[in-house]
Amino acid sequence: MKSLYGVYGASGCGRGVMPLLRAERGKGESRLVFIDDAPQADAANGHAIWTFARFMDEPAATRAVVLAIANPRVRETLDQRCAEAEVALIGTTAANVVMMDDVEVGPGAVLSPFVTLTSNIRIGRCFHANLYSYVEHDCLIGDYVTFAPGVRCNGNVTIGDHAYVGSGAIIRQGVSVGVGATIGMGAVVTKDVPAGATVIGNPARIMEKK
Repeated sequence: MKSLYGVYGASGCGRGVMPLLRAERGKGESRLVFIDDAPQADAANGHAIWTFARFMDEPAATRAVVLAIANPRVRETLDQRCAEAEVALIGTTAANVVMMDDVEVGPGAVLSPFVTLTSNIRIGRCFHANLYSYVEHDCLIGDYVTFAPGVRCNGNVTIGDHAYVGSGAIIRQGVSVGVGATIGMGAVVTKDVPAGATVIGNPARIMEKK
């Protein structure tokens, strides 16, 4: 009986994660599928797309899931679903990711190609670091944090749970980003970001609600 691995999410994020998982787990007695709550097709890029119920019903020696959903809150919900179903949570890391000294990354992390994590870094559960992102020294990053492509997080930065950092954003050394904050695409963050706030621009300012 084969081991069964699922990439939860068959959209663009999931299709970017599947090749990473395939490189790590796709050899020998294993089967890799996408999981989607509302499948729009039967397969994508050579892999079947199943509902979570189908994934659970399929006989398997072991089963495990990578969460390939960019939205931090949705990722937490799916993490809880997998835990309740006693499905193992795993992460995946591109072969060319650079990790230096004393880096601790929590379970379920997805580290895309060309990501760099330098030294003395602590990262929580289900972190997503997309293409060409980096985290510099002495950073503390919470649970379910998402970095879109090209995020530049400089040293001594603290980022709270569920924060989302948009493509190309730059976070200045020593800045604190609050729980559930959103940093817009290309923003240059030079000051602390309050919990739940959305900041945009250069320098980044809080986006006022209309």
